Amino acid sequence: MDKKEELYDYDELVEIIRILRSENGCPWDREQTHTSLIPNLLEESYELVEALQNEDMALMQEELGDVLMQVVMHAQIANEAGYFSMREVVNDVASKLVHRHPHVFKKDGEILETSNEVIDSWERIKQEEKNEKTLVEAMERVAKTLPSLMRAQKIQKKALKAQVVEKDVLGQINQIIQQLEQLKEMFLQQKSIESDNEIEKILFGVVNLTTFFDINAEFALTKSVEKFINRFRYIENSRFTED
Repeated sequence: MDKKEELYDYDELVEIIRILRSENGCPWDREQTHTSLIPNLLEESYELVEALQNEDMALMQEELGDVLMQVVMHAQIANEAGYFSMREVVNDVASKLVHRHPHVFKKDGEILETSNEVIDSWERIKQEEKNEKTLVEAMERVAKTLPSLMRAQKIQKKALKAQVVEKDVLGQINQIIQQLEQLKEMFLQQKSIESDNEIEKILFGVVNLTTFFDINAEFALTKSVEKFINRFRYIENSRFTED
């Protein structure tokens, strides 16, 4: 199948992946498994995020394609093993969207006026689908493979939503100050900090503050890292200018 003049469509992409995985296809593609492709999926996803953040439309188009390729590849591997096909993947997500938007697709659906009402409805339907009865079950559903900041914030939001913790900004700030003082005292007394316990508490508390202020902790830290790099870039450039 040579490169053609007209645009390829979705069905042709699925067929190309099938051919690559076939007996007469590509050795590398045939060798891949769900597990071996995890690094590729993560890398492509992060590259897409960077394109989105930079609002680079040309790169965004390319990276969306790379992520889609990963999805189709995983579906093809599953199809070969007799589990499910790409068609079933598409059907599942379409069915989910319809089911979780009754205010749009059901004639007698509940009228939702705001985004917060939609989010509440989505979570309620999701809990019914998963048969979740407790807050702990909802917390455990948050993927352990998420970046720690993101996972902590999602769990904290669930606890806040369930009103098992209060949105006490001043109390949280005072708690962090107290934990920092304890850490400082341990350092001044030259006590060995054998565990990460105090650091863990401080980190979790700071993330809790970002949750209270509705700040994305992951993005906030990323911005701070970029500022850190830019400071060193400025210092290095200044030195080169002086030389």
